[in-house]
Amino acid sequence: MKQANSRGATVWLTGLPSAGKSTIARALGHQLRDEGRRVEILDGDDLRTHLTADLGFSRADRDTNVARVGFVARLLARNGVVVLVPVIAPYAAARAAVRAEHRADDVAFAEVHVATPLDVCASRDVKGLYAKQRAGLVKGLTGVDDPYEIPESPELRLDTQGLTVDEAAAKVLAALAEKGTL
Repeated sequence: MKQANSRGATVWLTGLPSAGKSTIARALGHQLRDEGRRVEILDGDDLRTHLTADLGFSRADRDTNVARVGFVARLLARNGVVVLVPVIAPYAAARAAVRAEHRADDVAFAEVHVATPLDVCASRDVKGLYAKQRAGLVKGLTGVDDPYEIPESPELRLDTQGLTVDEAAAKVLAALAEKGTL
């Protein structure tokens, strides 16, 4: 496969649980690979199993999780990989710190807010978290009984209602191209 472009970038997809971050990242990854790009997806669930299994869900642990994931993403991106990061990252300061580290290392970074409304996320309930929270089995669910700080100025705010997965991924790709991220 011929590599179309060796410029790396981190594309951080943030949003509530069940917003569609991972699904969009996988579709976007396929589109980018079809273009000949090197792509890695650092999915939050996979990382919580391997890279950050020692962390809980306190604010400090969530910030450490974001910092670790941001570090790995930056290393990959500065070496020509497009890194797709579907991780909730609920706190604005932690996301800003990752952005600043990328900027200091001259690595492209784009934040995509997958802005799916809470009621839609709860109706999708891919992992059953919302049902468990309602039953009192889960505490600290982001956006319900733990904060989610909505990005103030992401490179793209993506409302997934009425879009297919491929359409959502195409919108992300178009925005990244338009802004010169990729």
